[in-house]
Amino acid sequence: MKPIIGLALSSRVKPKKVYSVINNDYIKAVQKAGGIPVLIPFSDNLENIKVYTNKIQGIIFTGGEDISPLFYNEEPIKEVQCIIEKRDIFELELFKEVYKKQIPILGVCRGLQLINVALGGSLYQDINVQIHNSNGHLPKYALRSNLYHSVKIEKGSELFVIFKTEDLKVNSFHHQSIKKLGKDLRVTAHSSDGVIEGIESLKEKFLVGVQWHPENLVERHSEFLKLFQALIDNAREI
Repeated sequence: MKPIIGLALSSRVKPKKVYSVINNDYIKAVQKAGGIPVLIPFSDNLENIKVYTNKIQGIIFTGGEDISPLFYNEEPIKEVQCIIEKRDIFELELFKEVYKKQIPILGVCRGLQLINVALGGSLYQDINVQIHNSNGHLPKYALRSNLYHSVKIEKGSELFVIFKTEDLKVNSFHHQSIKKLGKDLRVTAHSSDGVIEGIESLKEKFLVGVQWHPENLVERHSEFLKLFQALIDNAREI
């Protein structure tokens, strides 16, 4: 039986229209790894969350806009420009529900940051401004399928079990990162400048967050499919 994997959606505003959107690479990665993707648009009706979480066996919190600093008790600096408050509210509640039900969770880029904020952590609102001597993390013209920098994976972590290496090259498309770590989380990967690139839960059976975008790497670098397979393998046990 293929497990149902929820994919949290973002939105795009066009003249006279608003679209719910997702990078199709997430859908292809879930299907290739043996899951059935179900799209979860954010909504004002938070009761929808229980309906979704009664149906899914795993979930991916996807990338996208910055999380409002108000949710970790800070005022925004000028580098924070794109926020969707309704998405933040919906996904923070969605996370609480799947966390409570111990549904396997994968967080990608913003998704990692959302997990951290939901568990009481905070973020660097802009890496270049707030982290001294940081490396590049948001290349302007790089293809999303290109490897960009290295990360160091902690031995004994879920990421180490998945990738079977301490050194991994990844893509990178983020200007924010974890500052204060959330409750019951551990750091499992970081870049050479100290930016946190991976986290996992100290309590949950499978709660993994990565700061890079594995969904965009699956076609050219097949080892990144292992991350989605790990989520789906755990989802089969639900």
